[in-house]
Amino acid sequence: MKKWFLIGIVLFISGRGSAQTVRPDSAKGKAVKIVVSDTAAIVNGDTSLLKTKKKWVPNPKKATKLAAILPGSGQIYNRDYWKIPLVYAAFAGGTWTAVYWNVRYKDFLKGYKTFYDLTEGSDRYGQLKDGVTSDTRLPVFYRGGILNGERVDSLALTVDQVRREKNRYRRFRETAIVFTVALYALSIIEANVAAHLKTFDLSEDISFQVAPKVQQPNMTRPTPGVSLVFNFKR
Repeated sequence: MKKWFLIGIVLFISGRGSAQTVRPDSAKGKAVKIVVSDTAAIVNGDTSLLKTKKKWVPNPKKATKLAAILPGSGQIYNRDYWKIPLVYAAFAGGTWTAVYWNVRYKDFLKGYKTFYDLTEGSDRYGQLKDGVTSDTRLPVFYRGGILNGERVDSLALTVDQVRREKNRYRRFRETAIVFTVALYALSIIEANVAAHLKTFDLSEDISFQVAPKVQQPNMTRPTPGVSLVFNFKR
C-alpha cells in the first residue's frame, strides 16, 4: 500500500511540473500559452515586446565608396549632417579660386601672344613682330572678375612682364586645383574614419566591482585585502 502511495505522489508531482495553463493577454487580447517545467518557463505568443532596437552602425567601406562617388554623401551616410556645409564650402572655395586664376591666366596668355607673329606660313612665325622689341610695351587687357566677360582693364607691359604674370597665374591655378583635389581626398578619408569611430562604444558605461582578496602581490603569506575591478564596455 505504501509503495502504491509513493508512486501516486511521484506521478502527481510530475503532472503538476508539466502542467499547461492558458490565460488571456490583456495587452494584446490574445491567449498566451505558458508551459511550466522543472527548470524554465517558456512563453509562446506575442514576443514583439521582448525585442530590443538594434543600434545602427555604419559600414566604413560603404561610407568610403559613397564619399568617393559624390562629395558629402559619405557624411550623409554617417549621419554627420553638420559636416556637409563644411565639405561643400571647401569645395566651392577651391573650385572658385581655380576658375578665377584660370581666367586671369587665359587673359595674360592672350596678351602674351600679341607680341609674336603667329601667322601661318610667315617667315617670322613664333618670333617677335616687326617693330616689337623686349622693351616695347603693349596693352594687355584682362577681366576684372569671373562674371565680367569683357576685358575692360588693361596694363601696358613688356613681353617679359606679361610672361611672368602669365606663369604666375598658371601656378596659382595649378595650386588651387591640387588644393581642391586634396580636399576631395580628405573628405573620403574623413568619412572612412568617422564610420570606424562609430563602431566603437564611446559611452561612459564602466562597471566597478569591489571584492575581498586574500593573496596580495609581493606578500609571502596570505594577507586580507580588497580588489578593485573595472570592466570597460567594448
